[in-house]
Order: sequence, then C-alpha cells, then structure tokens
Amino acid sequence: MKTTKIFANLIMGWMTLSAIPCFAQKSPDIVLNEKVVREYYSAYEKKDWHILELILADGFTFTSPAGDDHISLKQYKERCWPNSENTKRFDLEKVIVSGDDAFVTYNGWTNDGRLFRNTERFRLKDGKIIENECFFWNGCALP
Repeated sequence: MKTTKIFANLIMGWMTLSAIPCFAQKSPDIVLNEKVVREYYSAYEKKDWHILELILADGFTFTSPAGDDHISLKQYKERCWPNSENTKRFDLEKVIVSGDDAFVTYNGWTNDGRLFRNTERFRLKDGKIIENECFFWNGCALP
C-alpha cells in the first residue's frame, strides 16, 4: 500500500514537471512588445501624449472603420488623441503578442460610464508601434 502511494506521488510529480515547458518564458522581444502595447493604453488613461511620442515609430499609421485609412501620426494626433479626454480606463481582456504583431481586445470606459469594446492589431518594429488597426462596432460607444 505504501509503495502504491509513493508511486502515485512520483507519477503526479512527473506529470507536473513535464507540463512546465508549456509555460516557457517569453522571448525578450515579445515581453518588450507587450509592454509597449500596454503603455499605449496607459497613455490614454493618463492623458499623456509624451508616452505615445516615445512608443510610436516614425511612419506610424492608424486605420479604423471611421474613415481612417492609414492616417499619419499628425492626423492621428488631430483626430484620435482628443478622445483621451473622454476616456476613463481600459480593461484589457486579451493581449496576444506573436513576434512583431499584437492583438488586443478590451472594454473601454468613458468618463460618463459608457462602455465601448474594440479589438486592435498592432505591428511593431524595434520596440515601437509602426501600425495600429482598430476594429469596432457602430462607432465605438454603446448607449
């Protein structure tokens, strides 16, 4: 009986240890890219354009269903950045980073409590965001 219990514990230990490769560490590039993407949302919450200046690459473009087709950084600042004043917070539901691509699905909250839900694709290069493509339903804000 005692041998059976020891054997069962050894099997459980082996199964636990064999699962560890499933939780392999992320590469430094993936860790950096995820950090940069999270900083993007933090900039909106903090209303801090300087954070975005540090993480948006030269040649940055933004695309969305609102008629933004690969607009430049200058146009992005004029059209999109003012939304930061109405944004209270982001609850990032899913952040998936694969190499220099990242996908984020989130719930955003306006200052007056309205919910908007988007998914965004980011393309990164050398630790900076080169492209952001936003997908949303019916103009973002829900009643």
